[in-house]
This record gives sequence, C-alpha cells and structure tokens, in this order.
Amino acid sequence: MDANKAALRAYTESLRYPGAGSDRAAEAFFAPDARINMVHPFNELAGSGAFTQRFLTPLAASFDSLTRTDYIGFGGNYEGADWVTCTGYYTGHFARDWLGIRATGRMAHLRFGEFHRMEGGRAVESYIFLDLPELMIACDQWPISQSPGRHRGFTGYLAGPITQDGLQWQDNDRARGAESAAMVTTMLRGLATPDEKWRPYWHERMIWYGPAAFGSFIGLEEFAGFQVPFEQTFSEWIGGSVPGSETRHFTRFGDGDYVCSGGWPSLNAVQAKPFLGQPSEGKRLYMRVCDWWRREGDLLVENWVFVDIPHVLLQMGVDLFENVDI
Repeated sequence: MDANKAALRAYTESLRYPGAGSDRAAEAFFAPDARINMVHPFNELAGSGAFTQRFLTPLAASFDSLTRTDYIGFGGNYEGADWVTCTGYYTGHFARDWLGIRATGRMAHLRFGEFHRMEGGRAVESYIFLDLPELMIACDQWPISQSPGRHRGFTGYLAGPITQDGLQWQDNDRARGAESAAMVTTMLRGLATPDEKWRPYWHERMIWYGPAAFGSFIGLEEFAGFQVPFEQTFSEWIGGSVPGSETRHFTRFGDGDYVCSGGWPSLNAVQAKPFLGQPSEGKRLYMRVCDWWRREGDLLVENWVFVDIPHVLLQMGVDLFENVDI
C-alpha cells in the first residue's frame, strides 16, 4: 500500500470513535506546522492543536457517542505534490448546542470532506469541508427560506458509492487514475457553456450528491434542471487556476475509477440574479468547492460535492455564525 494512503487510513481509523485520544491521532497525522483550512466559521487553523481544540473536541462534547464513517479514501499526485483525500460523516446524538445550532436530542449527521498534502508521511497543508447547512436543514434551523435544496432532493444523509468500494487503500493502475482525472477535467471545461458540453461525460442515471443548500439529484435531466438555472444565476464564470482570477485548484487527481478536485476558492462569478434569498448587487462571489467522482467505463456515474455556502453568504452580507465564539 502507498505510504501516504496508509497514513490516511491509520488516521481515519483512529478517529472512528472521536473523543479521548483524538488529539494524539491528530498530532501523529498532521505536521507540527500544518496549515489547516476549514469552512467558515473556522477558516484558518494553525496545526493539529487548533484543529482538535476548535473543532474536534467541541464536536465530541456536543454529540454523544460520536462516530466517524469514511466511505471514500484514496491518494495521488498533483503538480509534483502527494495528496490524500477522504469523505464521509460524523454521526452522534445531538445532545448539546454546537456553533449556535440548537441540540435536537436526536441522532444527527455532519458530512465532511478532507484533502491533505503529504510530506514525509504527514499532512502539511489541509482543506477540510463541512456541510453545515445540511445539519441545519436536518435540525429545522436553516434560516434561508429561498434555498433550492431546502425541500428538493435532500435526505439528511447522502449515500456512499453504489459499488461500496470507495476506500481505495490498495495500489491502483496509475494510468487508469490519470485517465479518470483527464476525463473529469475535460467535463469541467464544458460547464457554463451554451450547448451544455458537459452532458456526454455523464451516465443517464447519474447521481449528484450536492451541498444540502442546493439539493441532490438522480438522473441526467433532473440534474440539468438544477445545473442550468444555477449557471444562469451568475455571469462571467471563472474557474480554476486562471492568472489574476484569485481562484485556484489546490489539487485534482485520480486513483483508479475515482477522482477528486478542490479549490480555495475554485470558482468566481458575478451574481446576476437573486441567490440563496439574497438580491443581486452585481458582486463577484468566490466559492470554495470540492468534488469526488466515480466512473464506470467511459462515463461518470456519481459525484459528491461540497460548497462552503456559509462563506458565500458571508460575501453577500449574511454571517450565519456572527455571534458564535469558536
């Protein structure tokens, strides 16, 4: 097994039951000076100590019997650097308030996604996504009434891969992984095009597991029913590492039939229509986005997506966590 994937596997398995000892697991995985980026309101954390003190320990204190389930995990290389990635859920009994979200006294789920640049078997640069709106919607505490995913295609818990093989700890054919990443890159270049050039890369029964504020969709036409109007809500789309755009992809790589990509931010566009209940003021908004894809043959079948929606809302003057002390 690749050494970096082995390190990620050890880390994820040590956090299966977060709580006592989680700080040691984080210290073993993260380099002492690791730069950890998380979604708003966490944003920038310096080292494993800040990660456990500001996120993991408070989470375990609010969710009794906290568990962690990773259903995708793999590794690869991007621009000469080694990366690993994983995604899944924290699950627990929501017993005490967290981030200003009122405890429900019921089981609750928090979706996470992680990317780590590795050096010497440890993470030196990390990007950690959380779908906080998903938790808020499930707890009936999402304040944005005009949110496309509020009542459309949201289940409260998004499934892992249909094939149940998302934990790719084994060594895979590198050529296959490179081919998978190239397929995704070509597909992404077809987004926001008048003739929808992204369509030929998708299976007709594809599943798009989207951010909860956007919704999730099964079937190519159902997804297009969201994607096309979403693209038309903005103008002057710019994505990826374009000089002067202030966006960049921190990574994109494939491992077998799986691919991931992330940017911080990875997209920017001018808001042309009302979005998430906020009127258009002609602002250029920046979006922190990440994805995982699974292919079958020459088509993409499943896609898991995060967008840091609280950070997007913050740019529109709405701070969901304005009074939260973390």
